[in-house]
Amino acid sequence: MADSWTSSSVDAHLDWTPGSGRTQLAHAIRAAIRDGRWRPGSVVPSTRALAADLGVARGTVTRVYADLAAEGYLRTSQGAPTRVATAGAAPLSSPDPAYTPGTTRRWTLLAGRPDVSLFPRDQWLTSTRRVLTNAPHEIFGYGEQRGSLVLRTMLAAYLGRSRGVLADPARIVVVAGFTHAITVLGRAFADLGMTETAFEDPSIDRFRHFAAVAGQKVVGVPVDDEGLVVDRLSSPAVVVTPAHQAPLGVTMAPGRRTALARSGAVIVEDDYDGEFRFDRQQVGALQALAPERVVYAGTASKTLAPSLRLGWLVLPRFLVDPVIAALESTGVQPPMLDQLALADLISSGAFDRHVRRCRLEYRARRDRLAAALPAHLTPRGIPAGLALFVPLSAAAEAAVPASAARHSLTIEPVSPHAIRTTDPSTGLMIGYAASSKASFGGALAALRGVLRDVSP
Repeated sequence: MADSWTSSSVDAHLDWTPGSGRTQLAHAIRAAIRDGRWRPGSVVPSTRALAADLGVARGTVTRVYADLAAEGYLRTSQGAPTRVATAGAAPLSSPDPAYTPGTTRRWTLLAGRPDVSLFPRDQWLTSTRRVLTNAPHEIFGYGEQRGSLVLRTMLAAYLGRSRGVLADPARIVVVAGFTHAITVLGRAFADLGMTETAFEDPSIDRFRHFAAVAGQKVVGVPVDDEGLVVDRLSSPAVVVTPAHQAPLGVTMAPGRRTALARSGAVIVEDDYDGEFRFDRQQVGALQALAPERVVYAGTASKTLAPSLRLGWLVLPRFLVDPVIAALESTGVQPPMLDQLALADLISSGAFDRHVRRCRLEYRARRDRLAAALPAHLTPRGIPAGLALFVPLSAAAEAAVPASAARHSLTIEPVSPHAIRTTDPSTGLMIGYAASSKASFGGALAALRGVLRDVSP
């Protein structure tokens, strides 16, 4: 057989029972990766070869590979073979060339991460206890695939008053974070015949990766000082961050928002840190302009903690059934107990109080960070979010990894997130939420050292 295991750098060696389903196949591959039978970096068998060897449909293997790539076990890219990522879970971005594996840096200013020490432990425990005391036994079953109706009802009210979202519980689905959302939406779009999704250029690269894994061709649309350049959009679907563009920090201008809402594209609005706006009136969700064309996406990762793996999508009517079908195909569902605890946290008012406390803390850190920057650097994205963008020359950005390693600082350049390879935006995404309050001063001192090195 020409297309056999020998065409790959890894043998099968799977604990597999003929006739088992997709879930069991995924479990067998995970086990092979974890115990080293499928070694990190090795090419996995092609979908055709594995399907033939196991006697299953090729589509089954394709879906399993997509699921495992979404979980971080496999790495896929267009035009290249699928490979094992690591022995357990793949890194979601390229490794820092100046960072030695196995070492831990003392300071962090990574963007897109909250201070998890602010997690409201007492309030969460109170809500969890209340749920365990009052909820029916049925919560310990599998539950509805679209998520708890109690949580969806609470989210509809909360999103309406806090972000201006036009939400109906019947059009909300609960997902396991934004990467899961991108995977599910990519599959739903493909099922509807939409196989190309545009992203802002630059945009967070790992989200583009998951869209590609889900079967989408990813293209870039440039961003300027007013946000996405809508005139350059031709794809049937687009993912945007209008309230606080990631990573450049700009807020989409009103005219661009209107033009995008009227473009005819299906819009995925990633409102990843919409609760955190400091100096200006809140910018409402784009979804309210075109609720039948916009998918509103939010998560608890910035307001509470990433490890909860809780997010939500507010869907146009025509997408509800395709998205639920795609959800069922992933087999992933956030724990029902956590869903109900979040619903209780919202209904009790504790969630709003927690967000207000975080907003005050992050605003103070934002002010300290802005004051610590050299006068010749002009940050962007100051009014909102949990990070600033500081433009640097290409040469200065290229010097950051080595300097950051010397100062034991974890920080992220912007250019790796570009889609176009010519004349990308260059600079630093500087997050002021990832450090604890106690370590933030040390992180700022390390940052000043890096900036002295690369941009004196």
